[in-house]
Amino acid sequence: MIRSAGLICCLLAAPVAADEIWVTNEKDDTVSVISIDTLEVIATYPTGERPRGITFSKDYSVVYICASDSDAVQVMDPATGEILHDLPSGEDPEQFVLHPNDRHLYIANEDDAITTVVDTQTRQVIAQIDVGVEPEGMAISPDGTIAITTSETTNMAHWIDTETQELFANTLVDSRPRHAEFVHDGAQMWVSSEIGGTITVFDTSDQSEIGKIDFEVPGVHRDRVQPVGFEFSADESTAFVALGPSNHIAVVNAETLEVEDYILVGRRVWHMAFNADKSLLFTTNGVSGDVTVIDVATRTALKSIDVGRFPWGAAFRPTQ
Repeated sequence: MIRSAGLICCLLAAPVAADEIWVTNEKDDTVSVISIDTLEVIATYPTGERPRGITFSKDYSVVYICASDSDAVQVMDPATGEILHDLPSGEDPEQFVLHPNDRHLYIANEDDAITTVVDTQTRQVIAQIDVGVEPEGMAISPDGTIAITTSETTNMAHWIDTETQELFANTLVDSRPRHAEFVHDGAQMWVSSEIGGTITVFDTSDQSEIGKIDFEVPGVHRDRVQPVGFEFSADESTAFVALGPSNHIAVVNAETLEVEDYILVGRRVWHMAFNADKSLLFTTNGVSGDVTVIDVATRTALKSIDVGRFPWGAAFRPTQ
């Protein structure tokens, strides 16, 4: 389905092109574009129903959007906001990850308990891999040899060989895993567990558990501390973890796995994206409908930016 951006596109004049943060708004069926220079929304574009995951191609010429309730991955021209075409995705695509080859998308299909692999050039499904119940999180190793799917109900991380497109390991995590990331050298893989309230860290070489991170936000009931998205600092010494309805970001020492700090943000924080040099962190706060801008060096919130209803995913785009 191709929809004209002119239907509901709202543009604000910007004197000079600046790097951007793109945010999906679940309940508005839109993406908001934030200028990193002005920290203001400069564009809003329509999407399919319930957009969630978002990522760019390696050259940033197209943006991929998981339109969950449209059962499609949409391909948009970021220069115009025009939806170029849809990709087959399986039912209810939640999150996805782009292979380092810049061609294959690995997509978690929550309703079907499968991971779908789509060739973005031929627009064909090249594999569907059975995983656990309610898959959501997706990650891929830096060398592209391993893909990870997390299944919320089975409480597992599923390890996929990207050459054979088959599972080679399943590892248990705590309740309701939501997000996964490899560190830069691929030696570790981290998984957040929303209801379990933890992050589990694995050794990629043998899928053994290295450690576990727990969270305790002062003055917040433990049931509200629900880790979802997370990102690593530029030197990977620190992980920033979105803690859901606790309305805080945790700052974790990635070597000791100890929490060093908590930063208050908007309500129901889901995911986040850095700017180019990772000096600023932008968090999507679903219930408050805004994005919090965090100064990474001082670990302080600088500003809240109103976007659409229930912002969920975020991705960085350079424009120069």
